[in-house]
Amino acid sequence: MSFNGTYEKELAFQADRRRATVEFIKIVSDLWYDKAIELVIFRNPLIDRTVSDILNLHEYAGEFVQKPISIFDSVEIAKAISQLYLPPAKLDIGKLTYEYHLEDQKYGNALAFVSNKLKDAKAYKSIKPKDVVLYGFGRIGRLLARELMTKAGKGNQMRLRAIVTRGAINETVLEKRASLLRNDSVHGDFGGIVTVDIKNEALIINGTTVKMISANAPEDIDYTKYGINDALIIDNTGAFRDKEALTRLLNSKGAHKVLLTAPGKGIPNIVHGVNHMENNPDKIDIFSAASCTTNAITPILKAVDDSYGVVSGHLETIHAYTNDQNLVDNFHSKYRRGRAAALNMVITETGAGKAVSKALPSLEGKLTSNAIRVPVPNGSLAILNLELEKETSVEAMNTIIKKYALEGDLVEQIKYEMSDELVSSDIVGSSAPSIYDSKATIVRADGKNAVLYIWYDNEYGYSHQVIRLAKYISKVRRYSYY
Repeated sequence: MSFNGTYEKELAFQADRRRATVEFIKIVSDLWYDKAIELVIFRNPLIDRTVSDILNLHEYAGEFVQKPISIFDSVEIAKAISQLYLPPAKLDIGKLTYEYHLEDQKYGNALAFVSNKLKDAKAYKSIKPKDVVLYGFGRIGRLLARELMTKAGKGNQMRLRAIVTRGAINETVLEKRASLLRNDSVHGDFGGIVTVDIKNEALIINGTTVKMISANAPEDIDYTKYGINDALIIDNTGAFRDKEALTRLLNSKGAHKVLLTAPGKGIPNIVHGVNHMENNPDKIDIFSAASCTTNAITPILKAVDDSYGVVSGHLETIHAYTNDQNLVDNFHSKYRRGRAAALNMVITETGAGKAVSKALPSLEGKLTSNAIRVPVPNGSLAILNLELEKETSVEAMNTIIKKYALEGDLVEQIKYEMSDELVSSDIVGSSAPSIYDSKATIVRADGKNAVLYIWYDNEYGYSHQVIRLAKYISKVRRYSYY
């Protein structure tokens, strides 16, 4: 065959692929907005993605399971899902497509396969939507708002109703708040519409009213005045860090539960996927989502400890600078953090090593930790140097982590990365809090020491962990198939 003939066939195939992807995008959107069914592909969101995004995610999926995952197969599976009567759900079409390839001899068609795989959904209970209030509107607060409003769908789960800040609320303030939500120097433009309602002191996000409330003290707020009842209050101010202080947020009229987006004292510190099931929201009113670093390392540590046993270890986190540091040299209450954040690597402390034991008691006293703040605005790296009870190898360690990333309780938390060229900017925007760099793994010759490199988007990945925990606390977790 001539080169021209081959080239024409390649063009025709690519056109067919892209046409199928457009069809797939429509099915994904219809399932989400009509039936509250969210499709993902190996935990990667598919809503509001472009054709190129979808095709690239299929390439990643195929490399991950070492078997081609075709967009044509995904269309077939998605069509089958759309023919079923399902409750609100979150379904991994990558996993379904992979399993369909393995088991297609057992089923006559995709509909029969999907019907069998998702048969447990019939017994799933209905969900009562939960009102949500963001107390504070900083880096994490705005990312939470973006995610909550992007994934609002039909409002079956969590409904962002209000945002609490300090100071006057006027036209200028509302416009500034709206602008910060629309535009982000790290995460890009918000994929939605944000306008202001000056008369009602509110932001209109994707056509939905979110009340802006000014308050100096949380107990002064009456949320019921705004039609908000039994709300989950997500505190991202950093001002309330222990049970006594956080109880003030709980005492607001209309508040039901409180979730702190930082490590907390006297309250359960939760890494969703690891220890959330040990803390019953029927019996507990105040929760902490721990820190971004704790959420990054704990899933990997659980996998390693369960598989090999951890004798001892050291955590060194190479962390993006934060708003707590100074832009230029100036006085700071903590050592070294007063020096210009964008010009220096700054050694500082982290409590993540000790905090891990709150989620994994078996590691109590086994880890030391420290941190280096570096001149990047987002995207961090945790280095785990672990002494092990059982011997391993690079191949065996990677196989174990890949297994945890593919199946079990930590599939939302661990992303298994296979790129030889991975750098910090590549992981910005990842919804997984723990990104395992398989190409960087080091194991000592005797197999008893492993050095693991764990990337994490300390803003976006952590925000997703907060939302996962918020859904658990609010009892709005949908039927899921991962």
